[in-house]
Amino acid sequence: MSSQIREGFWREALALQGSITPRVMPLVVIFGLLASATCVASWLIEKPFQVRLALEVAPFEFAGAALAVLLVLRTNAGYDRWWEARKLWGGIVNQSRNLVISGLSYGPADPQWRDALARWTAAFPHVVRHSLRGEKPSTDVSELVDSEGCKQIATAQHMPSFVALKLADLLRDACDRLGMDRFAFIQIDRERALLIDHIGACERILKTPLPKLYSIKIRRFIGLFLLTLPLALIHRLNGDFGDWLVPVITMLVAYPLLSLDQIGIELENPFASTNLSHLPLDDICATIERNLLGLLRATQAEGS
Repeated sequence: MSSQIREGFWREALALQGSITPRVMPLVVIFGLLASATCVASWLIEKPFQVRLALEVAPFEFAGAALAVLLVLRTNAGYDRWWEARKLWGGIVNQSRNLVISGLSYGPADPQWRDALARWTAAFPHVVRHSLRGEKPSTDVSELVDSEGCKQIATAQHMPSFVALKLADLLRDACDRLGMDRFAFIQIDRERALLIDHIGACERILKTPLPKLYSIKIRRFIGLFLLTLPLALIHRLNGDFGDWLVPVITMLVAYPLLSLDQIGIELENPFASTNLSHLPLDDICATIERNLLGLLRATQAEGS
């Protein structure tokens, strides 16, 4: 599995690839333009009417602290989902290896059965990945199972369950036709059942996003804070150029707030390849496939 390589402080601080900056900059610019419009409106009202549109800055200090806490809590909640998903996929890695190791060690010596067990088990994580992303099986699945099996997976109502059913059929065939020990069957089937537990937990994360009410309130709070912030800055910044610093400061405040908000959104679904910092499911599945087929080749070499 590929791992991220740290490139140093300045390279990461200025990086755009993999950064949240391109996704939030349009909103940051919009809030800067709105702050500019507020400055112009204040200037147009002040000249003829001698009334300065301004608010005290003290309430914004308390509101900013409360908003920061809410954003941090939301980001932590998103990271908890991301980390739980990673642990579940770690379980898929372990159970896939355990299932094939137990099957090759305690199962029948029939070469065809062993090949089918390893290949269908290696296909399981690929199918789970496609299922979580709402995709149909691709060549990574068709290269492991025959074309008929790939068609059956694609037409199944729940693709991971179909693969688990095929594994259960293989284990039953090993007991009924090939004489596998029943205690070995119970152990191997337990590993197969745990795979279903892991995919069920992943689907729980996928289908239960963070409450929309929470997101709406936080974004409404951010919008209200940033829209009224220029009025407080006008009160604080004096001088000929003070008003024109307001949009710049507003954008500097908007950037971290909007970035934290978007990070929380990105972390909600750790499986989607379109989200930043999604789980490297392609690499994980490829690693499982290499490991399982490597075990199969090792046992074939020993038996030859």
